[in-house]
This record gives sequence, C-alpha cells and structure tokens, in this order.
Amino acid sequence: MIIAIDFDGTIVTDEYPDIGKPKPEVIEYFRVRKEQGDKFILWSCRTGEKLQEAIDYCRWELDMEFDAVNDNLPEMVEKYGVNCRKVCADEYWDDRSYPLHWLYYEDKE
Repeated sequence: MIIAIDFDGTIVTDEYPDIGKPKPEVIEYFRVRKEQGDKFILWSCRTGEKLQEAIDYCRWELDMEFDAVNDNLPEMVEKYGVNCRKVCADEYWDDRSYPLHWLYYEDKE
C-alpha cells in the first residue's frame, strides 16, 4: 500500500507556520504500517524552508522516514510512464478529508 500523509493537523497539531505538537496515535500507526511494508509519501502544502523544517522534524524528532515528499514513488512513475501532479496513493491521511464512505452507510430515512 502507498499512503500519502499530511503534516499539519495530521502528524502534528495544526500550528502553521510553526510546527505543532506531535499526534502520538498517528505516529504509532505510521510505524505499524511501515513495519508491515507500506510506503509513505509526505503530502503537504508546505514549500521551501517550511517543508524542509517538517521533513527534518519528522526525521530527527519523530523518527519518521518517507519514501517520497510531495511526489510520486519512482515505481509508480515507471508503471504509468508519467509523473502527474496528483500524488498517487491507496490511502490519503489528512485532517481535512471528508469521510465519503459515511454517505453510503448512513441510514437513509
């Protein structure tokens, strides 16, 4: 599985442009999934210096390494022959996502 994971509001509390407090339950689940062989893409709106701060914080403070940052994995680029702007993943972990599956399982009255 390929998982694209957001930084602000997902790995840490949303304190942008500063770095928020770590979310231990997300970090632990990241580690579990990484041990199971899942690959992770850090998927963030941060750019430049602020993005590098997030990468460094994850690496040095949280011991979280990513397989890509705001980019597709090389094997996906090779598979499809293009590196599109949309990050290709099986799951997207983001604090702002809307759980659309609820629409299909809600009791319709």
